[in-house]
Amino acid sequence: MQTKKLVRCALIAAVYAALCLVLQPFSYGAVQVRVAEMLCLLPVFGPDYIVGVTLGCFLANLLGTAMGTTVAVDIVFGTAATLLACLCTYKLRGVRTKGLALAASLPPVVFNAVIVGAEISIFFTDGAATAPVVLFNMLTVGLGEVVSCCVLGVALVRLIEATPRLRGLFAA
Repeated sequence: MQTKKLVRCALIAAVYAALCLVLQPFSYGAVQVRVAEMLCLLPVFGPDYIVGVTLGCFLANLLGTAMGTTVAVDIVFGTAATLLACLCTYKLRGVRTKGLALAASLPPVVFNAVIVGAEISIFFTDGAATAPVVLFNMLTVGLGEVVSCCVLGVALVRLIEATPRLRGLFAA
């Protein structure tokens, strides 16, 4: 059973990192829709996914730094935002609105908007990180997260829950 969990975590981490790299123009920067963030909803199916998604984010940010598409602080702050989001998503796993995991999709939006939005304002802008700049970056990151998590992530959870074979594969 331990091997199955390890493989599951590694597979999710690889999928997260691969999605970020394949969709690189959308995955990094001030205006982003990091499609891989939809995987932040997988903790709905069990705590093992917290490790896999967080590791995937860490790898994506590490590789992004190596490619020059992000800066090293994103390895720490971006990964921390994803970890916090996944922990809260796991706690909200049983909350449903009309059968959808909408509540579980909100932590990635909030944590990434605040943490990554502030990070972009401080480390990626040439000028000072004024309140309007910080709020703008939080808004753009938050909107990208809404697309990734509230739309794609919720749809992914719904698909897995509605498909017995997938539900069996994702059961932790």
